[in-house]
Amino acid sequence: MRLGVLDVGSNTVHLLVVDAHPGARPLPAHSHKAELRLAELLDEDGAIGEQGVDRLIATISDALQAAEDKGVEAVLPFATSAVREASNAEAVIARVTEETGVDLAVLTGDEEARLTFLAARRWFGWSAGRLLVLDIGGGSLEIAYGLDEEPDREVSLPLGAGRLTGSWLPGDPPEPSDVKALRRHIRAEIARIVHEFTRFGPPDHVVATSKTFKQLARIAGAARSAEGLYVERVLTRKALEEWVPRLSAMTVEERCELPGVSEGRASQLLAGALVAEAAMDLFGVEELEICPWALREGVILRRLDHLPPG
Repeated sequence: MRLGVLDVGSNTVHLLVVDAHPGARPLPAHSHKAELRLAELLDEDGAIGEQGVDRLIATISDALQAAEDKGVEAVLPFATSAVREASNAEAVIARVTEETGVDLAVLTGDEEARLTFLAARRWFGWSAGRLLVLDIGGGSLEIAYGLDEEPDREVSLPLGAGRLTGSWLPGDPPEPSDVKALRRHIRAEIARIVHEFTRFGPPDHVVATSKTFKQLARIAGAARSAEGLYVERVLTRKALEEWVPRLSAMTVEERCELPGVSEGRASQLLAGALVAEAAMDLFGVEELEICPWALREGVILRRLDHLPPG
């Protein structure tokens, strides 16, 4: 069957169309993406303003039209931290349903972590052993650890690259004092939960998902996306530690010139690098591998698991 996953994230609204059936890997057929930056449309009360809701509804409507054009049989719509944490989340979801017919499921941070972990487990297989999975989104950082398809422990922290950039790094380039303060904040937040994972023992394989990690790996020398999904891409802590001060000194325009860095994500790259560096350091990770599958694939796989055979 042809499925569409509609991901209303903190940065983008992304429709991923795949051909899939139980027991087979989902094959991507089409991708429709629009940058919305919901996390930046919150007002001083933490609500998504009228203009932001109008834009969200228009973007979802466009995605639904794209799904219809591509012959999608079912759309799986979900939202993550930007909608989840908006003070008017219920009203926003009600308007989306009323005007588009989409019943937007709002995932908790723990659900995000579990579904992303499932995607990574299916990608790397059982031979990968105990997995530690890191995912930096626009609004939150998800961490999950385990041996099976369900993690033994998962945590979601408010350390998304978009959220931190808007709250902590107003300058272009940012002031060194702001970078230092953000670095301290990130490390304090992650340090509080490290023991919840280390008590299970060291992981056999550390992997990372998300656009942030992919871009950091690319600027550190990993293969281009054009070279295919099956090329191994790694990010070392040593390379990251070398890049953080360089990113700190760059303007957004200069970051746009880096290989693999999109214009829409360039402003968030430094905050994402600080989160990645802190997580790798505090968990004692020298190298991690980039996983091509993430939350959207996890949603698809879970849906397929619940379909009857045939």
